Amino acid sequence: MKKNLPLILFPVFLIISCDLMNSKPLIVGHRGAMGHATENTLASVQKAMDLGVDMIEIDVFKIKSGEIVVFHDKQVDRLSNGEGKIEDYNIEDLGQLVLDGNHKIPTLQDVLMLINNKVALNIELKGVGTAGGVNLITENFIKQRGWSPDSFIISSFKWDELRAYRELNKDIKIAVLTEEDPLQAIPVAKELSADAINPNFKTLTEENVGGMQKAGFKIYTWTVNEPEDIQKMKDFGVDGIITNYPERAH
Repeated sequence: MKKNLPLILFPVFLIISCDLMNSKPLIVGHRGAMGHATENTLASVQKAMDLGVDMIEIDVFKIKSGEIVVFHDKQVDRLSNGEGKIEDYNIEDLGQLVLDGNHKIPTLQDVLMLINNKVALNIELKGVGTAGGVNLITENFIKQRGWSPDSFIISSFKWDELRAYRELNKDIKIAVLTEEDPLQAIPVAKELSADAINPNFKTLTEENVGGMQKAGFKIYTWTVNEPEDIQKMKDFGVDGIITNYPERAH
């Protein structure tokens, strides 16, 4: 039996090696699938799911009446028929806005109900004071609707907002968003017990990707739309590709 052991182990080694070589990064739909539908709308989220994403990324603000709503810009002017800061709206007035493509601004609960735990969700805390409301909503969906803490990852460029979130919730994963040298995000990622660092793909090299991964963090990079850039990120070995065109990353 001992003589045959190398023969048994060799194909097992080959299978494991092939699995490692064939491991693919997660495909993350940016603001849903904003290359196909108005960003951060239910239509965009649905399109991302139709295109087979592993995860969807959205942005949230807390508005004047307290709701957590899904929107990217501080001002509503670019995408809607209204004007002014989104944080100054109450939910009734926000409901009167019409976005490009005849869409409405959804609440975080609207998006969660649509996703229905079918794919993971990266919630970017875009506005100040969003940590508490997001935590309440995600905890409710975990306790009442069967979502898992692993279904969520909370990210932000506002590292103090991530600190506030971590104070409230020790379990849900955090990703540190960064636009500069991504290696400089490692200390705060360690402080927050983060799962990932989310860097601008233009700042990445094979070396700094390896450095961050060696430090224990996954790399979900944004916003990678061109096929040659997508391939480069795959070659670098990133863990996830955030893209407006999820079909290009398969």
